[in-house]
Amino acid sequence: MFHRILLIFCLIAAVPAWCAGQLPPIGQWREHLSYHQAIELALEPQSTGPLVWCATPFSVFSVDLTDNSLERWSKVNGLSETGVAAIGYDAATRQLVVTYTNSNLDLLQQGKIKNIPAIKNSAVPGDKTIHQVFTRDGLAYLAAGLGIIVVDLRQQSVRDTWIIGNNGDRSAVYALAENNNILYAATADGLKRAPLDGSNLADFRHWQLLSGTDGLPEGPVQQTGIFQGHPVALTGSSLYIRGSNEQWQLLYSDSWQCRQLSFSSDRILLSQSKGNAGRVLVLTPEGILERTIEDPAYISRPLQVLPIGSDYWIADSSRGLCRFDGSYYEAIAPNSPQNITTGVMQVAGQSLWVAAGGVTDDWEPAGNQSGLYLFTQDSWTSFNAGNGQLPDSLPDLLALTADPVDGSLWAGSFGGGLLHRDQQGNYRVLKQGSIVQPASADPGSYRIAGLCTDADKNLWATNYGAPAALLVRKPDGSWHAFTIPFSIPDNGVAQVLSDDYRQVWIVLPKGNGLVCFNYGQSIDNPADDQWKWYREGAGNGNLPANEVLSLAKDKNGFIWVGTSRGIAIIQCPGQAFTNTGCEALLPVVQQDNFAGYLFRDQQVQCLAVDGANRKWVGTRNGLWLISPDGNSTIYRFAENNSPLPGNDIQQLAIDGITGEVYIATSKGICSFRSTATEGGRTHQQVLVFPNPVPPDYAGTIAIRGLAENAIVKITEPGGRLVYQTRALGGQAIWNGRHYNGSKVATGVYLVLISDAGKQEQKAAKIVFIKP
Repeated sequence: MFHRILLIFCLIAAVPAWCAGQLPPIGQWREHLSYHQAIELALEPQSTGPLVWCATPFSVFSVDLTDNSLERWSKVNGLSETGVAAIGYDAATRQLVVTYTNSNLDLLQQGKIKNIPAIKNSAVPGDKTIHQVFTRDGLAYLAAGLGIIVVDLRQQSVRDTWIIGNNGDRSAVYALAENNNILYAATADGLKRAPLDGSNLADFRHWQLLSGTDGLPEGPVQQTGIFQGHPVALTGSSLYIRGSNEQWQLLYSDSWQCRQLSFSSDRILLSQSKGNAGRVLVLTPEGILERTIEDPAYISRPLQVLPIGSDYWIADSSRGLCRFDGSYYEAIAPNSPQNITTGVMQVAGQSLWVAAGGVTDDWEPAGNQSGLYLFTQDSWTSFNAGNGQLPDSLPDLLALTADPVDGSLWAGSFGGGLLHRDQQGNYRVLKQGSIVQPASADPGSYRIAGLCTDADKNLWATNYGAPAALLVRKPDGSWHAFTIPFSIPDNGVAQVLSDDYRQVWIVLPKGNGLVCFNYGQSIDNPADDQWKWYREGAGNGNLPANEVLSLAKDKNGFIWVGTSRGIAIIQCPGQAFTNTGCEALLPVVQQDNFAGYLFRDQQVQCLAVDGANRKWVGTRNGLWLISPDGNSTIYRFAENNSPLPGNDIQQLAIDGITGEVYIATSKGICSFRSTATEGGRTHQQVLVFPNPVPPDYAGTIAIRGLAENAIVKITEPGGRLVYQTRALGGQAIWNGRHYNGSKVATGVYLVLISDAGKQEQKAAKIVFIKP
């Protein structure tokens, strides 16, 4: 077969451009969810040309068959959730039904979205998981874990729930089909049917069980459909069809796992998998195998197949959406990361690098081969063994950092050693015969768990499980290894962070605390090396818990420590090895009438510091932005109040130039354009945007490129003060209003800028155009 890959960018008129690319305005979000897996398809006929809707495990997108343009839909532009269960299109009302893994439901029609949360919020007991959406004449019949839920698409409300299990039990319904006003249900009890014009279909006694009679075996039926007027049932690996004589006949069976049934006008399409292989069988009405559609690059876990003309559109839960025209395969996906990520994210220059791998909860290799993702110039690129960009001996890429000497990239594999990728894309791997040593418990596994660079351009790496668990590469290319002088179980080491005092801080995972290492006057001289072990309790370092999950250094040089029970701050790291030492401080924060430790009993999984020295805090229960001292909350984002895909925040990275905060969740990556950027000692290329300010603009105006904490005054040309503020790091923001809240009039306004010491002064202009 011939192959071609079609990665289509979004061409969206009704959807904000920053949903898919381009920097969003301040205070806005954009999503970077993965669109490279597909679970279900739906066809929307239109007078202007048909749309193919594709559901991914996270969101949905459509393909316009007239020009191959894509439109992506997520929480950023109106969907209610991240995590799609099933979709279905109703031609009578011209609505796409989108159901979610939490049983929520959206109706999408011509760019407008109506949410129906009744199923999600219902107190009805039972499994409300939705397996399939079947639509007919303005009604959506949802095949659910507890039975069938009927939704009136015209009234946009839930009409009824039918519990059809044997003896009235709440038995799972997997699929539905209709023929001659008879509704067929594939259930955990077998295949059932009932007339749609019958009375009280909520009564299980009005449903006839077909399995176990007329040649159809007893037991669960996972799929059903109608082929040329005849009901079809898929049970196990066997496909049955009911003939004109009302008897069921075995149509096809083999040893492969059957995953889904689809139909064209004259062919049955059977999606199958076996091990890591997948295929689609094209069967004649007699059950004769006519052709096999298979290619490991495009088909691995095929689900639904949608025949359109001579093309087959295949939704594959591993490989994504592809179109097969009989000779060529096309992989179709909006530009996006290949998958979700749990590894480190880091902004380097104008690019975001993402380590897509991870480890198990027990700090064992997870076998993740997703590799690295690069986001630059609003486009994502994947580097992994699957696309030939990395060797398959580099699983679980977990840590990364940019080399301050030449801008190249270092990435740590939890099992495959240390990867160095130069700016030309060439790579080499350090493991056997290098400074990187194997784990003592697994001699074939070379585990790099943490990377960072310091102010002297030294590269630090943690070598999990090795006797000498801390490594350093000096700018001259020479390496040194250090043995931690404490009894650390498994020599387990993770994140490493450099401070302002020629020290590095090392997370000891699995509840073993934190270590500080000071190499003294010279890395080459081990005689003056010093080590300090931080653990829970006063006198031991005063951490709130021994389970350390994250580290960050703020602009005061303080070390912020995220643990399984909140945050500690080491405010005197330079005194860690003095006689008095430096215990961690546990900040007490006043909230309403109660005072408590900062994020007490929250698992603080990641920390990041923005240009205004504010702290972004990621937990399993959402994302916070807190003030520089931690005493107040500026933002609190969660699934229920923002486009955040999920509450489980796993990694954070901040672009200091634009203020964009990248957030890796358990459901994918998104980003938020925040108000702070990195400031310098002087003003650098001051930029006011938008400028001119267009009519009816109600967003935030930003003045960027300022000296840190600069004072900004907005005045009329005659000198009358309109507004004054102080920069957040290197950026000041203004809402375009006077102090009294009134909007400014059309005209030119002066921006007068000075640094905190009033030594650096600069001026700019803003033009307002009112309708």
